[in-house]
Amino acid sequence: MELMRNRIRPYAWGSRIAIAELLGEPTPSPHPQAELWIGAHPADPSTLIGSAGEVPLTEVIAANPVATLGQSGHREFDSRLPFLLKVLAAAEPLSLQAHPSAEQAARGFALEEAAGIPRTSGQRNYGDSFHKPELICAMTEFHALCGFRDPAKTVHLLAALEVKQLDHYLGLLSGQPDLHGTRALFSSLITIPPSTLGPLLADVLAACVTLVRRQGEFTTEYRTALELGERYPGDPGVLASLLLNRLTLQPGQAIYLPAGNLHAYLAGVGIEIMANSDNVLRGGLTPKHVDVAELMRVLDFTPGPVPVLVGDPGLPGEWVFPTPAVEFRLSRLEPVPEPRNVTHDGPQVLLTVDGEIEVTDESTGAKLTVPRGQSVWIAAGDGPVWLSGNGSAFRATDGLTG
Repeated sequence: MELMRNRIRPYAWGSRIAIAELLGEPTPSPHPQAELWIGAHPADPSTLIGSAGEVPLTEVIAANPVATLGQSGHREFDSRLPFLLKVLAAAEPLSLQAHPSAEQAARGFALEEAAGIPRTSGQRNYGDSFHKPELICAMTEFHALCGFRDPAKTVHLLAALEVKQLDHYLGLLSGQPDLHGTRALFSSLITIPPSTLGPLLADVLAACVTLVRRQGEFTTEYRTALELGERYPGDPGVLASLLLNRLTLQPGQAIYLPAGNLHAYLAGVGIEIMANSDNVLRGGLTPKHVDVAELMRVLDFTPGPVPVLVGDPGLPGEWVFPTPAVEFRLSRLEPVPEPRNVTHDGPQVLLTVDGEIEVTDESTGAKLTVPRGQSVWIAAGDGPVWLSGNGSAFRATDGLTG
């Protein structure tokens, strides 16, 4: 059981306030701070702070995977921490993206390895052989595009623009208002030739301006397209955004993104947990590589609303966000009067987001105080482990056991 030192990823879309404020550092930060990585990702592992100094968590796990991950975790995940916990702080929109299934990731990685594509290449789709389901829980109001909207609503949204050049594309969906029509429309929009895309996009955005002024049913969706069009001029992802569910999460609400879900985080701060992988297929709103053919193989075009999770009761004061992922389980812990036993058969991380918590290892008597913005690593072999204090925290474990 050790305190952790975690890594900040300075992507350009990051906030200069949110993560620095959480860590108690001066704001604004000198550079954008997009993600705080908490875990054992090979590219930027956390370090454990002990009497012998700081040791990368990857090395600690490799030295004794059974003691750190547990018998079940080692059997299922070998010597690899299966989850990565993040604080995500988006001041600007991220790219449209989706993640492959486990089978797609294994196949795609093997093919790119066999083709000799360097893993550092910008043309590479698969950096590893693992899938990447993920869940994000809002800490502030959080805005996202997520999954394809019900086709009937999308037909209504696009028809209301009254852009004649859209009629052909709109007919692909109105004539087949299901996942096949959604697939055909999306495929057509993201492959429009630049000479056609420019005038069409200009007319669509002009129509969005008019409809935003009228404050109708899809005002938020039209305004989002305008904001994306300003930030990514000439990008077909702006048109594709009009096919997706536009969500606003309140603090404490969460969404789960399985394989094939096309999404883009737009703005806000959230706690994100995911399978420990780098595999991303981009679909627009980015200058980076977009492999349309591979993206189309990965995407799930099943339309409909995205369930918003509010958490199920777990331990006293605990709200668990259920998912089918075996790699991770995320819960939110609020203060309660009595200490709680948080012992788990596998690895876990506790991240304090308000106040401070105290974690006690009953077997050794060791106690750690974990203030706001700090985290503690608890190996499978530690414990029994008790939690107390006046703080609120997020708890990340594997999803193999309760």
